[in-house]
Amino acid sequence: MDKKIDIGLLRFLQPGEEPFRILTVESSIYLPALHQMLPQAELYAVTRNEEESAKAMYRGLDIHWNRLDYRETPLAYETEFFDYIMADRCLEYAVNPQDIAAGFSTFIRQTGFLLTSFTNVRHWKILREMMDGHFYPLSRHMFAKPEMEKLLYASFYKDVVFVPQRFYAPDDFTERLTAFGFDNARHDLDTAIWLVKAARSTPEIAALKSCYTVRQRRLLVTLLRRLEYRIEPERNLAAFWQLIDEAGIFPDYLAEFMRETLMHHAQTYKMLVDSADAVGRHTFADHLLDAAMNCYTGKPVLIALRKLVEERTHG
Repeated sequence: MDKKIDIGLLRFLQPGEEPFRILTVESSIYLPALHQMLPQAELYAVTRNEEESAKAMYRGLDIHWNRLDYRETPLAYETEFFDYIMADRCLEYAVNPQDIAAGFSTFIRQTGFLLTSFTNVRHWKILREMMDGHFYPLSRHMFAKPEMEKLLYASFYKDVVFVPQRFYAPDDFTERLTAFGFDNARHDLDTAIWLVKAARSTPEIAALKSCYTVRQRRLLVTLLRRLEYRIEPERNLAAFWQLIDEAGIFPDYLAEFMRETLMHHAQTYKMLVDSADAVGRHTFADHLLDAAMNCYTGKPVLIALRKLVEERTHG
């Protein structure tokens, strides 16, 4: 594998047999390495270069090519289609980088990621050029880490990880900058490139979403919210227990799912536990309450749950 590529965005991926869908945007150079790392993945590529797909390095690879300028033409893929979009340095060259980042997010699954990178405007080399009266990247958006972090969170990403690519000054220039008052927390002045992994969901939510299908999760949240607001409770309780059996939803998952999706937790738990006891699902109710006691931290909900446990114990 090419050493130059290996230290890039591929560090966010692990070799395996997962059938991921991966899109590269003006990052086709990663495709051979991606095929080697993830042989079962479906590979897609967007590029402005009409001759890119004919290069020898892509021969024998099954790649879905799309020739367009991502900055001017909307991508024509299904919503939440990709597990990963790899867009090396692409936000730097966009007229409105937040629009591009937000647009990418619509094509990424809830459990997926945007992998990108950007030149650190605070790198000592750029600062030295500006001190000498030069600023060469006139046609690019330049970012510092806090600015990129703010942009990605405003573009519907929930968790962002930064990895530095450092290039140290050959003399004491960095030390001179800090002496002049430049902040150099975590060697920011020595970081030439920031590699970025931006997730559509927080790790906790992504774990929940990876357990069951989109249809099952959508039906579960619909039934829980109907029960939460007492909408046709008998009918929806029957549908709820049918889904629990058909999908094999276990109590720990259900407790975490309810914590993340509901507003009125205690009353919904009482309804489910009462229903479980009524239909002979006592063990499921016990396990659900145990799981709930472990995943909630708010005092009012915990007090209500403890009261529910005491009522069932005495009953």
